[in-house]
Amino acid sequence: MSDFLIDRFDISRESVEARLAAALHGADDGELFLEYREQESLVFDNGRLKSGNFSTDQGFGMRSVAGEAVGYAHSGEFTAAALDRAADATGTVKAGHTPIVAAGPSGTNRRLYGEGNPIPEPSFEAKIRLLAEIDAYLRARDPAVRQVSVTLGAQWQRVEILRADGQLLRDTRPLVRINISVVAERGGRQESGSFGGGGRIGFDSYVEAANWQAMADTALRQALTNLEAAPAPAGTFDIVLGAGWPGVMLHEAVGHGLEGDFNRKKTSAFAGLMGQRVASPGVTVVDDGSIAERRGSLTIDDEGTPSARNVLIEDGVLVGYMQDRQNARLMGMAPTGNGRRQSYAYVPMPRMTNTMMLAGQHSPEEIIESVADGIYAVSFGGGQVDITSGKFVFACTEAYRIRAGRVAEPIKGAMLIGNGPDAMQRVSMIGNDLALDTGIGMCGKSGQGVPVGVGQPHLRMDRMTVGGTQTD
Repeated sequence: MSDFLIDRFDISRESVEARLAAALHGADDGELFLEYREQESLVFDNGRLKSGNFSTDQGFGMRSVAGEAVGYAHSGEFTAAALDRAADATGTVKAGHTPIVAAGPSGTNRRLYGEGNPIPEPSFEAKIRLLAEIDAYLRARDPAVRQVSVTLGAQWQRVEILRADGQLLRDTRPLVRINISVVAERGGRQESGSFGGGGRIGFDSYVEAANWQAMADTALRQALTNLEAAPAPAGTFDIVLGAGWPGVMLHEAVGHGLEGDFNRKKTSAFAGLMGQRVASPGVTVVDDGSIAERRGSLTIDDEGTPSARNVLIEDGVLVGYMQDRQNARLMGMAPTGNGRRQSYAYVPMPRMTNTMMLAGQHSPEEIIESVADGIYAVSFGGGQVDITSGKFVFACTEAYRIRAGRVAEPIKGAMLIGNGPDAMQRVSMIGNDLALDTGIGMCGKSGQGVPVGVGQPHLRMDRMTVGGTQTD
């Protein structure tokens, strides 16, 4: 029996190809996107299995592109009737259009991750034992622990992309994640901490005690640190950002503004600035979907374009955008492998993969020692960003005061407030310790969520606005 999704239709592969070719005749571009997905999620909370879910889903989406117009239809049925309905629905965008047919994506023999399904191993019973063991470990570590929540998630996705000329591209994508959250209490005060990891791999490394214990210890340390934290000051401070996950601020405040659709429509704060200085000298930002086994990586994107290492800002100068096929063509640029979609039920759009700022010359110790009075932000939680203005607000989940070049007392409730393009001009020192996050990122845009990665070295940013509850 064929393992190709295209062969699940109730008609021959040749008939599917013929129907698609007819449906896309007169269009600039388009494809038939086929998907099969398995997902599992286990939540262990307060000593018991709170929820366990397993699901499968399959279907196709047909897209027809004519200039700026897009026709899209999807179905969960692999039938000729569903295919014909999709062709009728998407064909309306071609009326009166003179096509300029886009060349298909180049293929690749590269594989960035294995094809194995991570859900069956370890077994369901072994996963429950692991969750219970993590819970017991944390409760034994400190009497202040009041609540432990552990989540295991796994996904196995197979996609096929069929084009009008018969080109068929395939990718099989594993994805796992583990997250540990702790609530600690002392003297009636409760604080939380969390840590996790994942990637396009199996669970093998996460069932090893040394690895999950390190994650659990980090979550507990964060919770206990926050129990001792003083109210954050409000005002203007020099800021030091930690390496790794704090790159989520770069992702939100800068990365989204460098996606092609926002710039084509001139709704980004970076629109029209190609070739101009948009950040301090030394700041180089890349989006790299080609890193093996990383959460945001893709062998090919959801249009079939191989992922790549795309330089966006080089030494402070804007040199590139992240592009899908449609926006690249309309802007006279090349696709960059950033056309992504949540599932077959959604159209692709320019999205980030693994977005990071590259390393500089300074050690983390040098950067901290350079600050007389400031804030050291080690980890961020939620944030809000306005793409058009570039304005952002980010909440610190672990932060400290810096006094006389030394890390001092922990603080709680710090909010970093600024504007993406302006903030990039305030970077004055870049660390030599580039680190990627541990594999927990999820990015939302226009109602679609996709897994992503972020990263950066330690950074110093001068005279940033900090919102807090304590005024010095």
